[in-house]
Amino acid sequence: MRPLAVVPKSPFDDFEPRPRSELAMRVFNVIIAGLMLVVAAPIMLVAALIIRVTSRGPILYMQERVGLDRRWNRTRALNERRREDLGGAPFTIYKFRSMRVDAEANGQAVWAKKNDDRVTGFGKILRATRIDELPQLFNVLKGDMNIVGPRPERPSIFVRLREQIDEYPVRQRVRPGITGLAQVSNPYDQTIDDVRRKVEFDIIYMRRQSLGEDIRIMLKTVPVMVLRIGGW
Repeated sequence: MRPLAVVPKSPFDDFEPRPRSELAMRVFNVIIAGLMLVVAAPIMLVAALIIRVTSRGPILYMQERVGLDRRWNRTRALNERRREDLGGAPFTIYKFRSMRVDAEANGQAVWAKKNDDRVTGFGKILRATRIDELPQLFNVLKGDMNIVGPRPERPSIFVRLREQIDEYPVRQRVRPGITGLAQVSNPYDQTIDDVRRKVEFDIIYMRRQSLGEDIRIMLKTVPVMVLRIGGW
């Protein structure tokens, strides 16, 4: 009888994010998201109006993303099974639409690239200033996301990336975020090596996640938005 093949163990199989009070972080995220929505409401209203009058299509862009994966911690979800392994719980993310409505006419997920001709004129400003991400504050209120955490990816892209980057699924062991250490430290992805570099930053964040670290990343996000650093 042929012996069963031994699957090599990844050094990240037993990786655990730094412990912290999830209840305290949930309260903190709800408070910050609520305050930010009040402050950003005028900006969001103006953005919505400009999108409406400058391009055909809906104001908001909704898309399925991969969220928190509770299965990795066997003490919490030992018997959970899914028909399809998406890598985490799927949820609908909200963004201001920055591309033409036919940006993915063939239904295939396509990475945005520099000087992407699918981006509308106003969409370039939205993406460069990260204003297109503001509707995700509602995702935070719903509990899909935190303010700070690894950026969530689309299921089809997630499947490809976890095949090319062994530690990629580790990112799902914390709730995804609107901003993160990877985002304030790097521009948008253009190559698989860019993604690998961001995953390294995500893991660094997970090793030291705390209230203080989240506040520090939030403060670093402000100049990224105001000075339009790294956006297309």
